[in-house]
Amino acid sequence: MDATFRRTMHSVTDVLFPVSKNARDPQQHQMLKTGNEYVTNLPLQMLIYFNVFFSPLWFIASIVMLEAKFSYLTQLYQIVLVSVYIVYTLIELVRLYLGFVGNLMERVPELAGFWLLTMILQFPLILLLLLNDDALLLPLERAVHIIKALFVVSEVIVGYFAIRVMVNYQVTKYHLQQFTDLEHVDEDSYYPESRYTS
Repeated sequence: MDATFRRTMHSVTDVLFPVSKNARDPQQHQMLKTGNEYVTNLPLQMLIYFNVFFSPLWFIASIVMLEAKFSYLTQLYQIVLVSVYIVYTLIELVRLYLGFVGNLMERVPELAGFWLLTMILQFPLILLLLLNDDALLLPLERAVHIIKALFVVSEVIVGYFAIRVMVNYQVTKYHLQQFTDLEHVDEDSYYPESRYTS
């Protein structure tokens, strides 16, 4: 069961975040420059940064518009919209934090969590809010939802490429770390015959 699950997760991550052939082959990987190389994605960081400032405005405008049209909605849509706004706002806080930390500190798990939350949860929810005409969309509400949807779609696209670059860099760094570990091996322990010749 555990081995099957591990193979399945490995194949799913290979499909979602394919590693380049150069990074898979340790003989042909590209050498990293000496010193620190940053693989933080600037366009993704800018999207997250501006999204952090836009999200409170989006939330306030959405709540004001929901209050204005609440009595005209059916009971089903009253419950659905309140639930969607609560879930969307909670996920948005976690998602933006993971994206900010994952991109700036070059942490693949946090960045992957940001991308998955964006793709699987935020994208369908914002489309539901934007394209559902039975929710009686008001003009201001439609405008802020369009801007929010543009942020989400851009973060999905740019985040995918940012994760690929970061994963390739981490794989190459891991392979090069093996060579630096070999340099620190004591010669006497690696070549036992040298103890007898000296």
